Amino acid sequence: MEEILKTEETADRDAGEETADRDAGRECSQDRITNPEGALRAIADAFPLKEKKVRMYSALSFAYIGDSVYDLIIRTMFTVKGNMKPNKYHRQVIEYVNAAAQTRMMEEIKPFLTDEEKVIFRRGRNAKPESHAKNQSLHDYRIATGFEALIGYLYLTGQMERIMELVTIGLDGIQQ
Repeated sequence: MEEILKTEETADRDAGEETADRDAGRECSQDRITNPEGALRAIADAFPLKEKKVRMYSALSFAYIGDSVYDLIIRTMFTVKGNMKPNKYHRQVIEYVNAAAQTRMMEEIKPFLTDEEKVIFRRGRNAKPESHAKNQSLHDYRIATGFEALIGYLYLTGQMERIMELVTIGLDGIQQ
């Protein structure tokens, strides 16, 4: 119990220091998005897959997990900027986590993809989902599915640094 209290005291102190640093003018930026990488890597390490087995997954399976990984990265990006009401977080996050935004992200990162990544993207884009979002065009939905498949594939193959590199390139491009 004593260890738990010490841990809570340390966390409170660290949180206070972070707030003081932020208040002193330190900006939270995409460069500081390192926490998702560690957290997601820990999950992937806890449930290891053989690379040969991963390659046999369908593109829609990659997109399924890729959607969650990308969503967590974007949510983390806004959360580290400061404490706010969940509704405000949500309004900011949905600007980046939708088919149209993911299509713009894909346009920005496409020149930086390896041949293997291009193949995974095309597999996702060409997959035939059972349905698509009613408020998004079919074109954007397919591109977004390809983007999510790429993120999912990179995640399942343990390439978190590459995910963060591509997401940072994409965010820099769409925010200009």
